[in-house]
Amino acid sequence: MDERQLRILRELGELGSVTAVADALLVTPSAISQQLRLLQRSMPVPLTERQGRRLVLTDAGQALAGAAIEVESAMAKARHIVDAYVDRPDGSVSVAAFHSAAATLFPLLLKGLAGPGSPRLALADEDVEQEQFPRLTRDYDLVLAHRLAPAPGWPGTVAVTTLLREPLDVALPAGHPLTALPRLRPGDVADQPWITVHDGFPLMATVEAIATAANRRLDIVHRINEFTVVAEAVAAGGGLALMPRWTTRPHPGVVLRPLSGVHARRHIDVLHRPERTARRAVRTVLTELHRAAAAIRDGDAAG
Repeated sequence: MDERQLRILRELGELGSVTAVADALLVTPSAISQQLRLLQRSMPVPLTERQGRRLVLTDAGQALAGAAIEVESAMAKARHIVDAYVDRPDGSVSVAAFHSAAATLFPLLLKGLAGPGSPRLALADEDVEQEQFPRLTRDYDLVLAHRLAPAPGWPGTVAVTTLLREPLDVALPAGHPLTALPRLRPGDVADQPWITVHDGFPLMATVEAIATAANRRLDIVHRINEFTVVAEAVAAGGGLALMPRWTTRPHPGVVLRPLSGVHARRHIDVLHRPERTARRAVRTVLTELHRAAAAIRDGDAAG
């Protein structure tokens, strides 16, 4: 039994013939008869009977047709509620992001959506391995994820929009001899101690590319994922590190230098399940994320 079959039964009771129902619903009489047969199979008693050439409702059919009115009313109310939910501008939107993106974009998002009638944000930090980001779309409306530019793209099960293509720079302690160079190459940095992320996290592939380009194994002495902690360790002389150019806060004891000879760039993407953007509030937040990312990128260009 489904809503369409119940409606056909109701119309049959009101219009009195299969042909009239077919005309009203803009289908063929055979299609109406087929749906009535399917409905009858799910019922233990007859719903229709013949009176001459006419097909009419039995008492059971009339009872079910009456119930169909309540079903259609309930379905119409449900559709109205869903439409209102989908179009609600101030609906709740959950956003997850890895730490450096959260630190940079969440404040801009909160300020940009602070006005009355704006979506209600539910923000969370999620520092996971690269392959785990798509799974987070089950729990959040929007997920900010990062991947290195040469790496394979995200699976087709999620929708993807790119916010930033962010350069990765070499972080050195202030006063280090290599700060005298305007740009560094793998051979310049390969003999230095290194601070890297844990295995499985995106920046590790660029660290490995530096070692390959320099034809030597890097001396990895510390593994730290949080860039604010990395900056403190670099400033204290703990080693060199790769740091994103735009989504980490400047540190007075750290100098950034661009890296040549390897592809040192990461994508910051927004992942979501395609159906999530049916909601107006989610689309609003996604638009604001793009506006915030453009401000970050354009601010660096202006600088």
